[in-house]
Amino acid sequence: MSFLVEVFLEAVRALGDFGPELREVVGLTLLIALLSTLLGCLLGIPLGVAVALGRSRGLGVVRTLIGVGMGLPPVLVGLVLLLLLWRAGPFGGLGLTFTPTAMVIAQTVLAAPVAAGVTLAAVEGLPESAREQLGAMRLPYLVGARLALVETRSGVIAAAAAAFGRVIGEVGAVLVIGGNILGETRVLTTLIVQESRQGRFGIAIAAGMVLLFLSLMVNVGFERLRRP
Repeated sequence: MSFLVEVFLEAVRALGDFGPELREVVGLTLLIALLSTLLGCLLGIPLGVAVALGRSRGLGVVRTLIGVGMGLPPVLVGLVLLLLLWRAGPFGGLGLTFTPTAMVIAQTVLAAPVAAGVTLAAVEGLPESAREQLGAMRLPYLVGARLALVETRSGVIAAAAAAFGRVIGEVGAVLVIGGNILGETRVLTTLIVQESRQGRFGIAIAAGMVLLFLSLMVNVGFERLRRP
């Protein structure tokens, strides 16, 4: 019990010494998570609407791929991206390995299927009469998609929140492709892993508390947007 008390007190001291290094890690964590969520939503939400409103038989395959994408192992995403961006890989000339840009790409890959899947479920959750009415109006696709998004506003916001939740606490992909480099690619999740491995549990707990606080604040923002 004394060990846990000691760890808690160390975490409190670490939060009290909220220095420039930790602020930089927090800032990069939030930047990467928000940018990945935005890009994931820009890709995933239109895809979810298109699949929900589409009539093609081939959309069943897309549904399956979205479902698979929602459960993609983050470490596998990081590994595949690392192979693509490695110096000898097809995109090695871009020099993106172990950079925040590569971390954003990895997390966008994770966020997009989640945004698509939740949006798909929200649009398909519309009353059958509403969907039939949209079809009977024979509107241009973009107009119909916009109306569907308006009708499922809460669901779309939930899709964004789910995408953010997918990436904010993710560690596998960013650790593989980012490398946890101090001052460059270190984020809160990789900081927690590092400090835990070195037995500095108080600092790890402090970083976890900050991560939970960031997640809480962003989700409070999503909840306010969801309200009419």
